[in-house]
Amino acid sequence: MLMKEAREKIVAFGKRMEADGLTLGTAGNISIFDPELRLMAISPSGIPYEKTTPEDIVILDEEGNVVEGERKPSSEYLLHGAFYKTDPEARAVVHTHSMYCTILACMGEPLRSVHYAIAEAQTDEIPLVPYHTFGTPELAAAAAKALKKPGRGLILANHGMCAYGPSIESAYGLALTMEWCAKVQWHCMAAGKMNVLSGEEMQIAMEHYKTYGQKKSDGTHTQGYSGV
Repeated sequence: MLMKEAREKIVAFGKRMEADGLTLGTAGNISIFDPELRLMAISPSGIPYEKTTPEDIVILDEEGNVVEGERKPSSEYLLHGAFYKTDPEARAVVHTHSMYCTILACMGEPLRSVHYAIAEAQTDEIPLVPYHTFGTPELAAAAAKALKKPGRGLILANHGMCAYGPSIESAYGLALTMEWCAKVQWHCMAAGKMNVLSGEEMQIAMEHYKTYGQKKSDGTHTQGYSGV
């Protein structure tokens, strides 16, 4: 079985994604990229997360061709592929229709630096991608164009959100943080007042994030509310 560990992680994080309230039913999808094999493991289309098994995960090449797997891959495989093609350091993508990120998406709003926790995304604003039909090359191209390096997230207009990172753990942790920040932003907007931190203030916060938490074996530090 190709990418056995990646398949198992996708199954596990899919179940966690539903338990954490980041998705409903079969909405959303998860992928992991192996830079040595140049292959992507992605969740299947239309199978509830609690029923998904490692055998259901589909392995695709960089052109979106099925290399291994009997299931139909997620309809957003082109969207996921766009992250891996655009950022050579991307190793995992989490795409959800989580409530508050989706509310902002449907309002046509980016995710702003209302709270410094957005520094986990390594940017002071997570951009809004113009609306395109789900699962289309147009959506994938628009997402690639909107990627704001070193930022690691996107809000998809009238659709949902994407978070990515150097591991599935970091991508998932960022998805949780984005949803929390989106909830804070929405409540601020509903209350009629939103104090957005300046770019200079966010630069300071992002510098602090580099040494936040515990030092890991690779020299980096755990970051964000998820402690990844």
